[in-house]
Amino acid sequence: MKTFSATPADIDKKWIIIDAEGVVLGRLASIIAMRLRGKHKASFTPHMDMGDNVIVINADKVQMTGKKRTDKVHYWHTGYPGGIKSRTAGQILEGEHPERLLNKAVQRMLPGGKLSRQQMTNLRIYAGAEHPHEAQSPEVLDVKSMNPKNTREG
Repeated sequence: MKTFSATPADIDKKWIIIDAEGVVLGRLASIIAMRLRGKHKASFTPHMDMGDNVIVINADKVQMTGKKRTDKVHYWHTGYPGGIKSRTAGQILEGEHPERLLNKAVQRMLPGGKLSRQQMTNLRIYAGAEHPHEAQSPEVLDVKSMNPKNTREG
């Protein structure tokens, strides 16, 4: 019995589309991270980019449990003295680029390194319901029906 290791010829990438409306942020991010890495495939090889191309629509309508929308604070530094800045998750979702919240959640669920940065290029997140990838004929992945805990009203 030999251990299977995928080669670039063995990789079969699909296009999938996920509607994020009403889905809990962390659960959605973990599903996307698993799909980007390719861990859902039986032929998973850790050192190869064999994940699917993921399109996420309605990223501005993602939900959070508890009081995370008002209490979860994201910090960054401008590089200047006294340049610490912060925004709550709710402010980011209501701001100009609400898709960045989901992008960071997925990025932080992937291991750090060159391969993860390459896999992040296979993720496309859109705040609205329109996307320019109809030509790839993506398959719909219904995250809401996977587990009743994946959705939240609010």
